[in-house]
Amino acid sequence: MRLRNVPGSREVIAENEYVVHDEKTKKGNWALVFGNDHPIHVEIGMGKGSFLMEMARLHPEINYLGIEKYSSVLLRAIEKHEEAPELTNLMFIRMDAEEIEDVFAPGEIAYIYLNFSDPWPKDRHAKRRLTSDRFLGRYERLLAEGGGVTFKTDNVDLFDFSVESAEACGWERLAISRDLHSSPYAEGNVMTEYERKFSGLGNKICMLKIRPGR
Repeated sequence: MRLRNVPGSREVIAENEYVVHDEKTKKGNWALVFGNDHPIHVEIGMGKGSFLMEMARLHPEINYLGIEKYSSVLLRAIEKHEEAPELTNLMFIRMDAEEIEDVFAPGEIAYIYLNFSDPWPKDRHAKRRLTSDRFLGRYERLLAEGGGVTFKTDNVDLFDFSVESAEACGWERLAISRDLHSSPYAEGNVMTEYERKFSGLGNKICMLKIRPGR
């Protein structure tokens, strides 16, 4: 369970140099935030940040932005970043994914990662799932030409929903696995905190790579 209440977390975030503040004013101008025109990759619901930290180390030619709704979780990612100040290609935003089109301009995002997203298991909450048709429509408008989405989860029901949702929205399937760690796609896979935890419990990790069918 994610910690939601750490006293003082919002105050720390408000003053931290690794967090982008007034993010809606950066729409269309993210290259200025990073000081270069490198492609921007975004993880929505980044948790404690280990995935993005490793990606930023491996790919200094890419700018990474981690979106996290909960201040207490973002605080953990900030603590990790403070131990690796050399990662100048990594920044965080505290925001709700619902606002993503208020923060990025069409074509401004090169790639999106969805790792172990909230499954929102009740049918009436299906539109809140980050792979729903509503969110896929947003991603399609924000992704640059050739951009795509990688989605990972251990929740089979959410994975089935996501595969069906992408197909219904006309997205092109690039790769799929219901047992990522035993598949050819395991090579080069960067694991998240949840991925290590769930795979350690014996859960199979599902993976889907898609892009808009333009």
